[in-house]
Amino acid sequence: MKKNEVPQDKSSLSAINMKELCYATDENGNYTTALSEGWEPKTIALTNAMEDINERIAAAKIQVQQGKISPIAYYMELHKMDIGILASYVGKWQWQVKRHFKPSVFQKLSGKVLQQYATTFGITVAELKNSTTN
Repeated sequence: MKKNEVPQDKSSLSAINMKELCYATDENGNYTTALSEGWEPKTIALTNAMEDINERIAAAKIQVQQGKISPIAYYMELHKMDIGILASYVGKWQWQVKRHFKPSVFQKLSGKVLQQYATTFGITVAELKNSTTN
């Protein structure tokens, strides 16, 4: 893409007075950089992705309130993690994290394990145990 063709569509970046750095070619065909206010297709894709994430967070919140899953699953969704990422952060196997999603297993977790999850989510153990999903 040529430097003068870098998209300048209004996006959430322009709302906060920021621009994205993009690679482009100059008049001699050499690579250079250019600032972009946004690109409509990218904005649409990001908006759709955020809506999907927010739906997953809301669904996890409801399942926690119904006692179907533990608060660990809710906080994982809230922090935009998947099981692999969460497992690596707490130093557990993925199957262990999945098991901790069960409310009956969650209730029996040691203070040390709860602290690992709480530290990962940036909350206290009390907040994790009391599931402040409000």
